[in-house]
Amino acid sequence: MTEDNGGQRRFRHRPPGSNWGDFGPDDRLGRLNLITPERRRKAAEEIREGLAFCLSLPLDIPGRNVLNPNRKAPTIRPVVRRHGEAYHYRVEQEHAGVVDVSCDDVITIYSQYSTQWDSLAHNGALFDADGDGINEEVYYNGYRARVDVSAPDADTGRSGENPLGIDRLAESCVQGRGVLVDLEKAFGPARRQIGRSDLLHALDVLKVEIGPGDIMCLHTGFARELWKMGDAPDAEALARIGTEFDGADGDLLDWITASGIAALVADNAVVEHRPAAPRSEGVLLPLHNHCLFKLGLPLGELWYLSDLAAWLDRTGRTRFFLSAPPLRLPGAVGSPVSPVATV
Repeated sequence: MTEDNGGQRRFRHRPPGSNWGDFGPDDRLGRLNLITPERRRKAAEEIREGLAFCLSLPLDIPGRNVLNPNRKAPTIRPVVRRHGEAYHYRVEQEHAGVVDVSCDDVITIYSQYSTQWDSLAHNGALFDADGDGINEEVYYNGYRARVDVSAPDADTGRSGENPLGIDRLAESCVQGRGVLVDLEKAFGPARRQIGRSDLLHALDVLKVEIGPGDIMCLHTGFARELWKMGDAPDAEALARIGTEFDGADGDLLDWITASGIAALVADNAVVEHRPAAPRSEGVLLPLHNHCLFKLGLPLGELWYLSDLAAWLDRTGRTRFFLSAPPLRLPGAVGSPVSPVATV
């Protein structure tokens, strides 16, 4: 066991099927390392028409907390200044004779409520990384420390370093070639689980080619239907909408490893089927475990892909230039994102 990164205990053992150490003992980016400058340059060649598509839902969608009872919609309120709330605030109250009127917000937002990135600190596992026979709370590449948000510094608001925080993704810029897989076109709008064989069938039918460093985007129609429901999402109706990956399919997880994709995005809430109880080696969400914990492969959820999917279908294309940096918020384990596809 070595000591580095401010006393960070590192690993002697790595989980089967993981790539810990392959990008270096101190790596914090995982598969985003595969988006090299040359691949980013090639991705820019997908810009032919100069059209841009916003791939984010409004960040107050879904309404309420039907999808996840632990996450709530954003709240916005005015900053309080010396003479009251800073909406339509007359600055003449502080500086006589000026005509300025100011508005200033305070926003409380759950980082993974709507269109989002999961950082590599979002999902870890109990694993004996140091070989002492005791399972520890471990994250990608053997990192153990996660930010403690319970006691932030009074002056800075920070709670200490999170080596796998979302700010690492922001620093990488998350720009590259996006590839859309229209699962709604391949399988229809109804809810179903698919594994490796179904995915390969869809890629063949849709004539989609996936390459190393690509960001694979799964369109199921879920986010479109969710948006239509506005502030009153119907949980029963949503449970019948959209294709999900079967995370318990080991062949599918092996395909993700071999594909070389840098990140995986979906317009649904979890990417994979979320069962009521663990189905695979004591892991509730095996695809999350495989991607975030073992491979360092970021996951995007609740992206809005339907307008882009329709345009790509009309033009016979599947690829585009994607720019999707999260907020550069030190310590956070996830982030809202407003991705942009340019074609």
